[in-house]
Amino acid sequence: MRAPGFWHREPGFVSALLSPLGTVYAGATRRRLAQGPRVRVGVPVICVGNLNAGGTGKTPAVIALAERLRDRGVAAHAVSRGHGGSLTGPVLVDERRHSAAQTGDEPLLLAAFLPTWVAQDRAEGARSAVAAGAQVIVLDDGFQNPGLAHDLSVIVVDAHIGFGNGRVIPAGPLREPVGAGLARADLVLSIGDETGQARFADRWGAAVPVPLVTGRLEPLPTGLPIKSLKVLAFAGIGHPEKFFRTLAAMGADIRATHALSDHQPLSDTLMTRMLREARAMGAQVVTTEKDAVRLPPALRSQVMTVPVRLRLEDWGPVDAGLDRVLAARGTP
Repeated sequence: MRAPGFWHREPGFVSALLSPLGTVYAGATRRRLAQGPRVRVGVPVICVGNLNAGGTGKTPAVIALAERLRDRGVAAHAVSRGHGGSLTGPVLVDERRHSAAQTGDEPLLLAAFLPTWVAQDRAEGARSAVAAGAQVIVLDDGFQNPGLAHDLSVIVVDAHIGFGNGRVIPAGPLREPVGAGLARADLVLSIGDETGQARFADRWGAAVPVPLVTGRLEPLPTGLPIKSLKVLAFAGIGHPEKFFRTLAAMGADIRATHALSDHQPLSDTLMTRMLREARAMGAQVVTTEKDAVRLPPALRSQVMTVPVRLRLEDWGPVDAGLDRVLAARGTP
């Protein structure tokens, strides 16, 4: 399902009409968050969440944090609900044994970088991770979940989109009002290019009461001949156009694009159709890492994957947050 266009425009008639339902949704979120007390599991919990429904760049942010913690010699485990997967957990994801249909695509991707647990009950997932040796839990999403206490909360936002029209679902893209959400946050991470960052700062900068960290997604050098390559690109992420812009910036000759729904299953029928279309125009099918883990195994060799990594302009505020929570919990 694609987000309605009015979610990302200045509030108008439709968003005003739906605003009372947004108030109901926000109230439900507020009541859920009031449940407590939240569970502590004996190690720091870093929540990488968002205020927007849909993708903002949480998965690259989790990977970047995991690598930062690894460089400090800290054993971090990720915990995720596994959106779209069939497992209820707690289950430690095994890339060799599990499929995206079981775990969800994000946990399967994360498992290549750090031990990753799928658990419908995040507190149970965190306990299992600690029992397996985790010194820090990196929570993939869960900012609006009341089950687990957070020691550091990072709100990730797409710089180009910001917080949309500032309204709560269904009047806008937000899970809760901006003020209420950022009041519980420790950091805001805005991901995007210079144009997007300027737009976010102009529209939302004054509303951010915590340190604002900026970063961008950069293609990982793989040696693949992407420049001038004729491609058919598809993406089933929160905002597929971000991937298409990345390919264009890399110099790819984009002949066709297919924007799929976030987490959309990649059936044999769908992939056969796109591969046939690509062959007819002499193009290579290209997709994201997150989509690649959902590909039918027999077709993976026919699709080129373009990985990206998050690069921060300044790690200082993030490192300061990590120092604080690790010192408070006695973690090295």
